[in-house]
Amino acid sequence: MQRPLSSYIDHTLLRPEARPDEVRTVIAEAAEHGFASVCIPPTYVALAARLLAGTAVHAGTVVGFPLGYVHPAVRLAESRQAIADGAQELDTVLNISWLKGGEDGLVADDLAAWVAGARAERGGLVLKVILETALLSEEEKIRGVSLIAAAGADFVKTSTGLSKGGATLEDVALLARAAAGRLRVKASGGIRDAATARAMIAAGAARLGTSSGVAIVRESA
Repeated sequence: MQRPLSSYIDHTLLRPEARPDEVRTVIAEAAEHGFASVCIPPTYVALAARLLAGTAVHAGTVVGFPLGYVHPAVRLAESRQAIADGAQELDTVLNISWLKGGEDGLVADDLAAWVAGARAERGGLVLKVILETALLSEEEKIRGVSLIAAAGADFVKTSTGLSKGGATLEDVALLARAAAGRLRVKASGGIRDAATARAMIAAGAARLGTSSGVAIVRESA
């Protein structure tokens, strides 16, 4: 039996001007429609965990976001606080500067420390690493996937949704091929309708990060 689109969606609200009432609405919508998770700012994780208690929807947030420049110790400190607040899923941004500069050892150490440290705080965490594909060459994307897989993360994610480009079908397919079953792929950025959502899934996405989750599931009903 085919999975409903709702089960692929990380219902997302990360706009800096988002009001508390908007965050509450997104959390309520996630519970109503049975989305995989909400992805909201770190300051709202405790609220999401409280409101989603007793549901199958995960409370998720971002760390080292959106540029990836954060010091590894700060990335881990942010993660520990989010986990203490009740986060079940964490999305972080790979250090793009290091990747583009060929500093693969630094990237590997950063991600490995993050994955190990976060999992030591809480079992069953879902950990996703964002590549920001719009800023990378094909070779850099493939190299990034290998580094993320070696670190033991669960997902490679296409985009923050805040850079110059979001998910493309070509990038989702490329990441899925490069992952070769070692990672799942999350497509994020620019997914606003059911046709695009289905196309991303067909290309290899196992999760969809979108602020249009409600519109997508209503369109697909």
